[in-house]
Amino acid sequence: MSTPFVTPRGWEAVIGLEVHVQLATRSKIFSGASTAFGAAPNTQACAVDLGLPGVLPVLNLEAVRMAVKFGLAIGAVIHARSVFDRKNYFYPDLPKGYQISQFQQPVVGAGRLTVGLPDGQEKTVRITRAHLEEDAGKSVHDAFPGLTGIDLNRAGTALLEVVSEPDLRTPAEAAAYFRRMHGLVRYLGICDGNLAEGSMRCDANVSVRPAGTTTLGERTEIKNLNSFRFLERAIEHEIERQVELIESGGTVRRETRLYDPDRNETRAMRSKELSDDYRYFPDPDLMPLVITEAFIDDVRATLPELPEARRARYRDTLGLPDYDAAWLTDDPAVADYFEAVAHASGDAKLAANWVMGELSAALNRAERSIADSPVTPAALGTLIQRIRDETISSKLAKTVFEALWAGAGDVDTIIEARGLRQVSDSGALEALVRQVVADNPGQVAQYRAGKDKVFGFFVGQVMKATQGKANPKQLNDLLREVLGSD
Repeated sequence: MSTPFVTPRGWEAVIGLEVHVQLATRSKIFSGASTAFGAAPNTQACAVDLGLPGVLPVLNLEAVRMAVKFGLAIGAVIHARSVFDRKNYFYPDLPKGYQISQFQQPVVGAGRLTVGLPDGQEKTVRITRAHLEEDAGKSVHDAFPGLTGIDLNRAGTALLEVVSEPDLRTPAEAAAYFRRMHGLVRYLGICDGNLAEGSMRCDANVSVRPAGTTTLGERTEIKNLNSFRFLERAIEHEIERQVELIESGGTVRRETRLYDPDRNETRAMRSKELSDDYRYFPDPDLMPLVITEAFIDDVRATLPELPEARRARYRDTLGLPDYDAAWLTDDPAVADYFEAVAHASGDAKLAANWVMGELSAALNRAERSIADSPVTPAALGTLIQRIRDETISSKLAKTVFEALWAGAGDVDTIIEARGLRQVSDSGALEALVRQVVADNPGQVAQYRAGKDKVFGFFVGQVMKATQGKANPKQLNDLLREVLGSD
């Protein structure tokens, strides 16, 4: 386990994140071009995405609906009127020379997100705004030796950029915020959250200041982080770099930096632009976006049970501990799987233990998501039922789980085929207990002389004789009864 990062003594970090959420619309934000991932390069960029002469953008209503849904989930202000602007800059993957975005009048205003921290505490992070915009294309640096390729398939894809206030103080807090945001957009169904495919990306604004002061230091922006671990490591490195620079007499420059995970370092990319450098102005091809209360109410009616409400239900209705409730609701796919297991088994706590324990460990070893689990919720629920009705012991249940994972059949078939049914015949078990006691008079004398640890010896002997299939509770009760008698 790695040592937790500690900000250099005498300093405090100030961190704000800009999270880019790729909205799960089937077509782009201003055109009908497909957003499907994995198409051949430059086959899904139409004339509108490229800004060719004579074309006009048409706003995708579903993107607006998703933005409003997010705003409602974070308790944000939904602006009745918002405006699309042109953000002007020149880069090879931006063929129009500008990006359609929102600047002074975004669709979603101030809100907040409560984040569970690694130490078990919670922190509320203020969200400044969330605005709609189109994505740029993608520069490909590793396809052609010495050259950079441009893939414009992503150009025009609908994005929701979520900007936080600089409320975060540690890299771990920043990673926890990004994780919570990742879970929320998947709960809402507005983004698939696939970090590897770039469905969510994050820019981190980082500065340092002497501890106890309130004046903000100069900040840098680390671009395009699409991993929780890389986000945390990038911020750790940048904090140490800035502190070392200042303490050696240098000055932090406002600039954009890239993180290199192989070298675990950030490198300067370009000087950081200010808003004036982008020459924002309202897009003349797009009317202001007007959102009615009726539209907001319609979207509100589609909100699912949000993570906070689900955690509370798991605690108050299912009786789960706080830790279990938080762990299980962090990922909506995990929460759905757990609920199906709890329903099938009739025991929420045992279902939580198995999902958080054996199943989670198996998924981690195989590097699989819960959606790809070879053990279905129904199968795991049946397995827990067999523990509850004492068909098998908890120990033997792990053997059944391994067989389920390997695709060896259903629960009952595995139990019968492998002879794993628990020995619960009190008469047969009592005969075994009496035989073991009779065969070990020395250990019996030790136990009756007060050496309680010898009890485990007798349990082991009976378990060995039954190949681990003795009902543990019955066995313990019978042993105590026989050993306690003369």
